[in-house]
Amino acid sequence: MKTKHPIGILGATGMVGQRFIQLLENHPWFEITWLAASDRSSGKPYGEAAKWRLDTPLPERIARMTVSPAEPEGTPKIIFAALDAAIARELEPKFANAGCAVVSNSSAYRMAPNVPLVIPEINAEHLHLIEEQPSRRESGGYMVTNPNCSTIGLVMALKPIEERFGIEQIFVTTMQAVSGAGYPGVPSMDILGNVIPYIGSEEEKMEAETLKLLGRLEGHAVAPLKARISAHCNRVAVEDGHTESVSIKLGNKLGRPVTREDILAAWAEFRPLAGQGLPMAPEQPIEWAPQNDRPQPRLDRNRGRGMAVTVGRLRPCNLLDWKFTVLSHNTIRGAAGAAILNAELLASLGKLEPVAAAAARA
Repeated sequence: MKTKHPIGILGATGMVGQRFIQLLENHPWFEITWLAASDRSSGKPYGEAAKWRLDTPLPERIARMTVSPAEPEGTPKIIFAALDAAIARELEPKFANAGCAVVSNSSAYRMAPNVPLVIPEINAEHLHLIEEQPSRRESGGYMVTNPNCSTIGLVMALKPIEERFGIEQIFVTTMQAVSGAGYPGVPSMDILGNVIPYIGSEEEKMEAETLKLLGRLEGHAVAPLKARISAHCNRVAVEDGHTESVSIKLGNKLGRPVTREDILAAWAEFRPLAGQGLPMAPEQPIEWAPQNDRPQPRLDRNRGRGMAVTVGRLRPCNLLDWKFTVLSHNTIRGAAGAAILNAELLASLGKLEPVAAAAARA
């Protein structure tokens, strides 16, 4: 790409906003030119407005940038959104109506019928739903979302299995990192030495989003996967990396019993065309950990620069058919990295150019 797309970040001072800045700092296709946050941060240099919490230095160029009001006038036409759902519900359509491509990490519109909920390796064809949005016809703008941080790892592991064998039932228990709660997140006296067996709306999100992501685009909407799913979500004293214990009942696409070798081959051979060659895409989307005690967050969350999903402990399930463990980095693959990969896919399909063109015509 000869010239980089200028991009903006809504919610730039939060944990996901900071991860956007970290991952985009040397991106070959995108350049940060605009940052926005809450009213209390507006007008301040970013380095003063944000309490930088990541393990790489805050780039000096970004630290000097002035935080803007969260208004669409004069903004870049590509916006990464890292907002709380209540705020996103108001702001994201506002930016889309103003001609922006809003690539969102928020849950506000994930389940809207005309908004694509996308993981490039899983359901890139669902991006067609942007053409169903009124803002697309009127200003060129639209909204695209990525899934919940706990959903992404699960769906990545399930997709190759569902394609080859079919899935009828899914049972998942999550052990989710505290970074998923943002900063300051869960108070230390609540989480240290403890497990909190409740994360507000998390189970409902996992159950609904999984079936939409694995569903089929039929005309103007997505028909969800016809499977049953039950999720138990827990917050644990881990900094980064969501671990999930999964049991599944398979369909009968193969016409014979599915073996361990069949499932391992499905994971190893999963090389979807969508996403290949994009800057954020991992070379191997699903990595197998053969050790009995893996995957572990500390050891495996950064595989594929944090964008790969690690699976392990595949074994027969006495209640369903098979069970295994999944690990993914919740703020990279599960949040900012997922949104950046969606934007890369949009760019590769030429879906970012019409936004700029429509804005120029307006």
